[in-house]
Amino acid sequence: MTRTDASLSGALLDRRYRVDGLLARGGMSAVYRGLDTRLDRPVAIKIMDSRFADDRAFVDRFEREARSAAKLHHPHVVAVHDQGFDTSAGPEERRAFLVMELVDGGTLRDLLDQRGALDVPLALTIAEQVLSALGAAHSAGLVHRDVKPENVLIGRGGASSGGVVKVGDFGLVRAVASAGTTSNSVILGTVAYLSPEQVTTGSASERGDVYSAGILLYEMLTGHVPYTADTALSVAYRHVNDDVPAPSATRSDLPAALDDLVLRATRRDAESRPADANAFLAELRQVRSRLGIQPVPVPVPRQPASGADIPDAERTVPAFQAVTVHAPAGGPRGTQALPRGPQPPEPPATPPEPAQRRRGLLVTLWVLVGLLVVGGVGAGVWWFAGGRWVAVPDVAGMDRARAEQTLRQAELAPAFTEERHNTVPSGTVVRSDPESGSRALRGDQVTVVLSLGRPVVPDIQPGTSVEQAERAIRAVQLEPRRDPGADQFSAEVPQGAVVTVSPQPGSQANIGDAVTIVVSKGPPPTPVPQVQGMPRDQAFQALRAAGFEPYDAGEEFSADVAAGHVVRTEPGGGATIEAGNRVGVYVSNAVEVPSVLGRSARAAQQILAEAGLSAGGDSGRGRFSFVVGQDPAPGSRVPRGTTVTLTTLP
Repeated sequence: MTRTDASLSGALLDRRYRVDGLLARGGMSAVYRGLDTRLDRPVAIKIMDSRFADDRAFVDRFEREARSAAKLHHPHVVAVHDQGFDTSAGPEERRAFLVMELVDGGTLRDLLDQRGALDVPLALTIAEQVLSALGAAHSAGLVHRDVKPENVLIGRGGASSGGVVKVGDFGLVRAVASAGTTSNSVILGTVAYLSPEQVTTGSASERGDVYSAGILLYEMLTGHVPYTADTALSVAYRHVNDDVPAPSATRSDLPAALDDLVLRATRRDAESRPADANAFLAELRQVRSRLGIQPVPVPVPRQPASGADIPDAERTVPAFQAVTVHAPAGGPRGTQALPRGPQPPEPPATPPEPAQRRRGLLVTLWVLVGLLVVGGVGAGVWWFAGGRWVAVPDVAGMDRARAEQTLRQAELAPAFTEERHNTVPSGTVVRSDPESGSRALRGDQVTVVLSLGRPVVPDIQPGTSVEQAERAIRAVQLEPRRDPGADQFSAEVPQGAVVTVSPQPGSQANIGDAVTIVVSKGPPPTPVPQVQGMPRDQAFQALRAAGFEPYDAGEEFSADVAAGHVVRTEPGGGATIEAGNRVGVYVSNAVEVPSVLGRSARAAQQILAEAGLSAGGDSGRGRFSFVVGQDPAPGSRVPRGTTVTLTTLP
């Protein structure tokens, strides 16, 4: 019986979390409704039995698993807010506790108890949300290890179309399994949902979660688990030795595609199952789409639920495999002792022999039995004295192959991840988790972090959007920077798109270094064509061809430009401005002085007047006078209205 009981109600853990009513109790922990007094929000508080707080292995594992679970931020995962150890009742009553999101509703077990087999659309809707949560955990390197209806919560306050499905208790089973009160031969889980490899070797992986989720889907479709028996050992034996039957064998209206989906997830060979929950989820969605089944609202069970499930009992038996059982009616409940591995052989039957020979055989048999017992006791003493623990070897600086070999030789399971590092060469181990020198259970997973080396500026092609470039730069742990002063004109790259980056793509940098994104300012400014001296219409045509909009800016006198030709432009020829801008055109209004030499004075006056000029000098003399000289000279360009001085005879 746990020492964690209702007497804790009203206690204040860590001077922050008030413990209110008891929600559920198990053999190793209890869950209370509580209040985070600092944030004034309701929470669920799981308090472990105080005997675990003295186990260093449990404390280390509990903290590590709690940190891992707290990193999961997913709408279908029960959020872990905090973890700690409370000593308010004295050092002898030190308790580990976990603060979680309070889910107001019930469990999938409650829903199955109330409804039995679920409709196919509802079963697939729930399974899809469960696999979505498990997929997020698997992507983060976290394995659940105890997928079952009691750990699937259905709460109120979800989408308007129904309740929200959440999965809880990530990593807690592994923390309890590491405690000194259990051995490496102990599995804490639920026998009806355990994968074959959990039963035979105790190993838990993403494919093990897939198996349990497949059993969960089988139960939702049929109303019962595939294996039931009087003992947990019998149920476990069937997981190892029998294939899960097709759900349609119980429920004939199920389509063959659902049979295939369940059977693929529950194959005894782990390598034949989907690799993880994400792969299983993709297959489920394909089947649902192929069958034309749409998601449906999930009803909230009537029975209140806690923030997490607590098994009926969580006890262990040394040197045996303890499995927490939630079997259906008629099956075993509570923890059953399941011996793992071969059992001592039964003594062979002997035919009738003379008395002396029988006595000799009996003596020999008892000696063999005694040796087996002594050997077993010796192995047990070695095991519990520390044989189940190994020290995590130091693999920092090794390459992947050598690190994997070193860890496997230490009977640990390596799992590799990668991160960038400024000083450790690419492909070399940076560190491990747990760190070297830590104690770990044989078969435990050790995460090995491999260096990807220093970041390399990504190859960002001209024309890439700024947002895409920023994402690519951040993806290699560099910091994108914008400097408008560095932007460039480009005739090939559209305005607002990336021209290049600095440093250049392929350059090595340190984590967090800035990479400047150079953005196109569009085509470079175009120089205004030189149109001075051209006829007005020709000049307009040349300006339009260069991409400008010409307009008549007025007339100006120029002694060098003939009338009707361009004197200048505004902006002037050669100036660089953006295409499409307007350019003013100034046209010459100069008058070319006509020749009136030899003309009569009267005729000369008329010719000059028609040219916009006036006659002066001797132009008014006799009727028969004729011009012998003029100033300005013929062909000169003068402003309109200029007086031309004439010299006449007689």
